[in-house]
Amino acid sequence: VLFLAYFAMQVIYARRKYKISPPATTGHPEFEQTFRAQANCSEYFPIFICLLWVAGIFFHQGVTAACGLLYLYTRLKYFQGYAVAAQGRLGPLYASAWLLWVLVGLALAGLLAHFLWP
Repeated sequence: VLFLAYFAMQVIYARRKYKISPPATTGHPEFEQTFRAQANCSEYFPIFICLLWVAGIFFHQGVTAACGLLYLYTRLKYFQGYAVAAQGRLGPLYASAWLLWVLVGLALAGLLAHFLWP
């Protein structure tokens, strides 16, 4: 939640800096990049939370927590890179997508182990 609040505050600061009043979502390119970075991170957050929860309950809390922290770090780097230049988002984007797939695998492994092997 702190990450989402940080991203939202960066959009507010960019709105003030470039004098773009809500509900407008276009204007200065730096504002648009900050706005898109915040929107992209917010769109993936529910998926991340669900996977984190399922993997943590059914697989292993420590491994899941480590993946979760790495995911949050990569999303922060994604946001910072995108806010500066659209190309700056690519490395962290691939890393965060990979971590989501790892969490999918952990969640599936945990669910299969729980329901198929008593």
